[in-house]
Amino acid sequence: MMEGRYLTRSLAVGALAAGFLVVAGCERPPHDAEQTGPRGTGMYVLDNPRILESRLDLHTAPEARPLASEDGPRAGEVFENVQALADISEAQFWRIKEEMTDWVAPDEGCTYCHTDDLASDEKYQYRVAKDMIKMNRYLNANWSETHLASTNQAGVTCYTCHRGEPIPPASWHSESESHLKTGFGDMQLQNLISEKTAYTALPRDALDAFLVDHQTIPIQGSTGLRTATTPRGKSLHESERSVSLMMHISYALDTGCTLCHNVSRWASWEDSPIGREIAWHGIRMARDINVNWMIPLTDEYPEDALGPAGDVGKVSCQTCHNKERRPLYGEEFLELYPELVGDPDPDFDYLQFGDLGTDLLKGSR
Repeated sequence: MMEGRYLTRSLAVGALAAGFLVVAGCERPPHDAEQTGPRGTGMYVLDNPRILESRLDLHTAPEARPLASEDGPRAGEVFENVQALADISEAQFWRIKEEMTDWVAPDEGCTYCHTDDLASDEKYQYRVAKDMIKMNRYLNANWSETHLASTNQAGVTCYTCHRGEPIPPASWHSESESHLKTGFGDMQLQNLISEKTAYTALPRDALDAFLVDHQTIPIQGSTGLRTATTPRGKSLHESERSVSLMMHISYALDTGCTLCHNVSRWASWEDSPIGREIAWHGIRMARDINVNWMIPLTDEYPEDALGPAGDVGKVSCQTCHNKERRPLYGEEFLELYPELVGDPDPDFDYLQFGDLGTDLLKGSR
């Protein structure tokens, strides 16, 4: 009888402790709710004002220096070995260089990229920075009307990703292609929690598949469980990889599915919030950055700056958003930093980065 009493008491204490843990894991009201779809469907996005306030420093960019004059000789005429910013004025050149130091290497200063000879490209950081400036100007010139337009022409700067660090804190590397083996068989790059997958056990190669490779997202089925052998079917692992990407996006933006999806018509683009189209472009913009700008720089980096698979750090949704729907609260950088807006590429076409096959995203809106 005594043993039974102690057991009952232990179970009661355990249940009480579990209850405290559950309550501690919940967020207390009030919350701010933004409706994203028809009434009665539960389509709204929640914001906790206390969490937003705690992240204020993370999402506040350094104050911009006063705009510099566009007049005077071009930087390429005044300085030696200037390529990425050769077309702006000398005054603008000095202004944006000072801003870049604050954005990327505030502690290291100019010597992070430069030797005593400022024109020397001896340091790999100098060579990489030239291409990163070109990429920044390219993104602002070509993606401003698609994905970046979601934030009122906010555009991007070096700070969007770097946040005052030489290496963007939320960059990511591929993992070794050799699958980890355990007593339970082939783990197929899953079943180990990771920030890539919002700390779930879903496949960790989703970012490789969708933000580097041009794979479509095969998550919607019109029948029951499908296999790769059925017409137009997808394997369970491919579907799990798609869910992994969705979890990553939700984690990176600190939001739920209803930001992009209509919960009663998951597959319908016509009934989805505008956030789904914005995210569609964001996935393709990440592919553009990774494939056309980051990966080609691999040979510029020393071995100790590469990942375990010998690859450079790449961007994901987390790299820019950092758990906020609008990176840096959507501050309008295009107006603050005209030096970082290049000339549009006449051959630019966002469909080259993977076409979902829907006419809704080909200029009809």
